Amino acid sequence: MCTLERRGDLFILTITGDDEHRLNPTLIDSIRAALNRAKSESESMGPTALITTAQGKFFSNGYDLSWAFSDPDPARAQSRVRAKSMSRKFRLLVAELISLPMPTIAAVTGHASAAGFILALSHDYLLMRKDRGFLYMSELDIRYKIPHWFMTFVKSKIGSPKVWRNVVLKAEKITAAVGVEWGIVDSAHENAAETVEAAVRLGMDLVSRKWDGNVYADNRRTVFADILAVLGSDESVGDTGDNVDESKVVSRL
Repeated sequence: MCTLERRGDLFILTITGDDEHRLNPTLIDSIRAALNRAKSESESMGPTALITTAQGKFFSNGYDLSWAFSDPDPARAQSRVRAKSMSRKFRLLVAELISLPMPTIAAVTGHASAAGFILALSHDYLLMRKDRGFLYMSELDIRYKIPHWFMTFVKSKIGSPKVWRNVVLKAEKITAAVGVEWGIVDSAHENAAETVEAAVRLGMDLVSRKWDGNVYADNRRTVFADILAVLGSDESVGDTGDNVDESKVVSRL
């Protein structure tokens, strides 16, 4: 589902395969395991940085809704057990990225839609290829209510209310050039290889600053405290947080 490569002081997490990289519990758990490994190994390495990228046409095409809403057990389907589980795991993944003790860079080399867009935004820097792919909050087009915490995330990461409108209420498909113009994308590059190469250069530059990873994570948590505060629930799948062990969330923050 994903691999983690160590390249000097950098970790490169690659979502593997030629599918849409839909975020179901299996893929989310695989990414979280890679993050935990990077965090563990970084403790003996000194300053590090993480790059996340993906193979194929997609960075991630969002939640695996087909899996979430096809539970063969009628009672579980009625209670939306799969959808709640998927959302909870993804919220934990976002919390872990926010608390990872190193700078993070998303090298977006394909389409990033809905939750896949949120995954990219969960990184400190977002680099994107020019020749293919777009960022896209697809909820309006697929008739799906955007979760409250998604919107909190968008507002925390994107400065302009006009851009919020275009992203969420016009469901714009955002190219790399437009993403740079709107302040969503840090830099745009000619193709996938150049995007990853630029991410590696940026990662090496960040590592050269020799920041303390734990202090970096503390400061990131302070910056995005509003996001962390809303990760306990997701009303779009009927998860009020009542069945979430908040101590496990907090322990990871």
